[in-house]
Amino acid sequence: MATTRRIPRDQLEAYFDAFSKKFLLDDSRDAADVQVLSPDWGGQYVAEGVHLSGISYDPHDNALDFVLETGDHRVYQPAEVWAIEEPDGSVSTIDIVQLDGVRHVVTVKKVGLRPVP
Repeated sequence: MATTRRIPRDQLEAYFDAFSKKFLLDDSRDAADVQVLSPDWGGQYVAEGVHLSGISYDPHDNALDFVLETGDHRVYQPAEVWAIEEPDGSVSTIDIVQLDGVRHVVTVKKVGLRPVP
């Protein structure tokens, strides 16, 4: 069963470094949808179904960076970061809330061939 977890700011760098090293290797097939939800202009997709090759947190700039095949998506000044963790330790959704109420929702999907049962 998946669990929702708030990631404290002082753990963001280690959390996303470990996740990227374990699940987002060069040969991974993970893809992501990135949606930005703003109280002023509603929801907009920034990317859909693009290869996700890494997530990092820069404590100096207080910014989360998603490395996508179409270019990086950077979220400055995250006030809250939530992750939906799957039983295998992977993350299926990352929800970032900024101080101004803007939310960035990144949905991570496992794609590719699966073994026949």
